[in-house]
Amino acid sequence: MSPPPSFDARNTEVSAMSDLPNVRRLEAVGFRAWPAASVIYDGSWLIRLTAGHPSKRLNSVNPLDPADYGDIPIRLEKAAKRFSDYGRPLLVRQTPLTPKQLVAHMDEAGWSTFGETIVMMADVTVTESADGVDHLPSRDVGRFVDARIRVCNEDPMLKPGLTEIINAIKPPAGLFIFEERNFGPVAVSLAVQDNDLAGILQLGVKAERQGQGIGTDILGASIRWAKIRGARRAWVQVEADNAAGLALYRKTGFREVYRYAYRGPENP
Repeated sequence: MSPPPSFDARNTEVSAMSDLPNVRRLEAVGFRAWPAASVIYDGSWLIRLTAGHPSKRLNSVNPLDPADYGDIPIRLEKAAKRFSDYGRPLLVRQTPLTPKQLVAHMDEAGWSTFGETIVMMADVTVTESADGVDHLPSRDVGRFVDARIRVCNEDPMLKPGLTEIINAIKPPAGLFIFEERNFGPVAVSLAVQDNDLAGILQLGVKAERQGQGIGTDILGASIRWAKIRGARRAWVQVEADNAAGLALYRKTGFREVYRYAYRGPENP
C-alpha cells in the first residue's frame, strides 16, 4: 500500500517543530484519555497493546523523543514479537516526535503508511459561556457503549473491550448521549477533562440524523461540561479524510496542531 498523497511527514514535522511542547502535552493527555491495557517503555518508545480492542491508537509503538534512535532494527524486532503475542500487526505511530532515523528506516524498508489523523485544539475560554450544563452526562458506561455501537453501526463484539477502555480512564469523563423518542440514541460523545485540557473522543452521529446540527449540539454540550470543570482548551483527533468532522471542528474554532500516521511492514 503506497503512502496517501495527503500525508507528507516533512511538512508535518516543519509545521509542528515550533510547537513541540504542545505536541508532547497533547500526546500525554491523549494516552491518558484513551488508555491501553498494556504499556511498556523501551527507552522513550511507548509500546501500547490492548487485546480487547483493535484500535490502532491502543496497539502501536509511540516514539516520544526525536533523539532516541539507537538500535532501531533490534528494538523493532522485539516490538514485533510483543505485537505477535497479542495477535496484532506491528505498527509505529509516526508523529513530529518520531526520530528522523526511524522514519528513514521505515522508508527504506518500504513500510506502508496509512490512517492519517489531524490533532486539533481550540481555546474554549472564548466560546459562548453557560451558567450550567444543558445536557448532563451519563454515569452508565454500559449504556454509553451500547449507544456508541448503535449510533456508529459498530461490531457489537467490541462492547467488552470498549467498556474496559472507558472504565480505565483516570481523569474525569463525561459520557454524553443524545436520544430521540421512538428512535433511541442519535449521537454520542466522550469528554475527558484533564486539568486545563479537555479531549473530545468517540463523537458520532447516527447516519440518518447527520447534517441537522446534532453534532454541533453534542460537541457544545461536551465542551461546556469540561469548561465548567476548569478546562481552558479542548482537543480532538480526527481522521484527515473525515470531511464532515473537520468542518464541524473548524466551525467550532479548532485549529490544527500536528498530524500523525501509522506505519507498518504489512497492512493491519
